[in-house]
Amino acid sequence: MGVVTVSASFGCGGAEIAPAVAERLGLPFYDRVIPAQVAGRLGVPVAEAEANDETITRGLWRLVTSLGTMPDPVGGVLPTSTLPDERAYRLQTEKVLAEIAAGPGGVVLGRAAAIVLRNRPDVLHVRLDGPPEARLAAAVAHAGRPEEEVRRDRDAADAARVAYVRHFYRCDPAEARHYHLVVDSTALPHDTVVDLVVAAARARGIGA
Repeated sequence: MGVVTVSASFGCGGAEIAPAVAERLGLPFYDRVIPAQVAGRLGVPVAEAEANDETITRGLWRLVTSLGTMPDPVGGVLPTSTLPDERAYRLQTEKVLAEIAAGPGGVVLGRAAAIVLRNRPDVLHVRLDGPPEARLAAAVAHAGRPEEEVRRDRDAADAARVAYVRHFYRCDPAEARHYHLVVDSTALPHDTVVDLVVAAARARGIGA
């Protein structure tokens, strides 16, 4: 089956493109179900897991502001305190991703999956990106909200996601070296982007 990881900058249509790729390939799509599984394993509310998730913008700033006081992540056993710390969420997310790759496969949006699964041969890593102003225009057109409001969301999401990956994985999620395919999805119709990703996935033997 295999896995397609999709890393999408704000305004690049990841929430529309990734599930369309999954449907075309006959694979499960994983997005909100991942923090739900993490919450179940840690025994916390789903909202708490989402607030520590790389993809959920509204909770990221709480995570990012805590990173400066956290020790460097070194793996190992989960914390034993009543409230799991950020490392516990990361470790459980990594376990869920490994189980997806070892099991049914699928298309995973976000979760730094390209970094977590970088050593597997049965995975296609995709980055959806574009110029900041083009991403802003696309997000405004999609959301129908005031430009300055969307600009603040874009800036917050961009900064927080980079901080998350740099802190936990010591790398920049925007670097092309982490991906097999990098596409400017603000310059191409989403249907065309889906076609490109599906073709690349099938070339690597991924799909039902």
